Amino acid sequence: MTMLPMNGAYGEGSGTARNPANAGQMLGEHVMAGDWALMLHGYAWATYTDQGGPRGDADLFVQSMAMLSATRGLGTGARLQLRTMLSLEPAMGAKGYPNLFATGETADGVTQLVDRQHPHDLFMELSARIDVDAGKGAAFLYGGPVAEPALGPSAFMHRASATYQPMAPITHHWFDSTHITYGVLTAGYAAPRWQLEASAFRGREPNQYRWGIERPSLDSWSVRATWTPSPAWALQASHGRLKSPEQLEAFRDEARTTASVQYASGRIATLVAYSAKHKLPGRVLSAWLAEANWDLDRHNTLFARGESVANDELFPDPRDPLHDRKFRVNKLEGGYAYRLPLVGPFDAALGGAVGVYAKPRALDQAYGTFPVSLSLFAKVSLAR
Repeated sequence: MTMLPMNGAYGEGSGTARNPANAGQMLGEHVMAGDWALMLHGYAWATYTDQGGPRGDADLFVQSMAMLSATRGLGTGARLQLRTMLSLEPAMGAKGYPNLFATGETADGVTQLVDRQHPHDLFMELSARIDVDAGKGAAFLYGGPVAEPALGPSAFMHRASATYQPMAPITHHWFDSTHITYGVLTAGYAAPRWQLEASAFRGREPNQYRWGIERPSLDSWSVRATWTPSPAWALQASHGRLKSPEQLEAFRDEARTTASVQYASGRIATLVAYSAKHKLPGRVLSAWLAEANWDLDRHNTLFARGESVANDELFPDPRDPLHDRKFRVNKLEGGYAYRLPLVGPFDAALGGAVGVYAKPRALDQAYGTFPVSLSLFAKVSLAR
């Protein structure tokens, strides 16, 4: 049976996204059960963060994810993959965790989350994919009630370049906020070195009721082209039209364009990405993202992330004089992780990160002149 991905030409990312083959297959338990090839992956990640400045909060929180995929042949030249992904993050509370300059989604359907990262839903993915050999590649159909459309690079928790980043990117809602979408149908053609695909999906982001499954729909669309010229590289460009993505601005649609380059070789994994988010009607907000993860040896890892984002949601109160103003915020965060094996297939990583920011002076009164974020973490994961 030929397994996904094709002959090791690329690595599987989130949804139908590709990562460089050199980044390796997703870590976890890989076993055979009859005709099924099973993969179990997951982690529990405890983090204490102090985000600094007048609007920075301090908190201890736990991120978590468990993923199970099952793949088998369906006769000559056809394959089926079933995938589910779950998280207990709704237990951390509706407001999620502190993350300075992050915005997106709501805590209660009324209060916009600002300077916080929302928790992920219990059901992060419930999907299926069928591949049928055609020519030198395969035609495929992917989707489900909870899945990810063909828009943007692989989501941050599935990128080797972000393995030990304790915080979600503040550019999350520019690049990969659609990684939990209620209703997705994607069709495409996958060859070893390239992939073309198009999706129909629900544009509205998840609501505040994170323990359940929302009603799926197909009111938005996206297209993506990916090129994997060698095991070291994965390049993608994508564009999508999202209908009413924000609950508190239901009258606005969004056009999103992204491009990214990922590189992985030996112990290094990197990503550079750009996104333009066009609010309809409204302005264009752009973002840049760069990540790197460097395994110095089997125990020691250095990591870094740089971001630059134009954001007009930092002051949601219409009475605030800075309401609806666009500000360019830059963040640089770097850190260290020490990895050690635990019992059986489990690994642990202990580490920390420091983040600094560059911002307009108009934000000094709200955020302080030079806020600094500090984070300490312990991550336990399936990592065989």
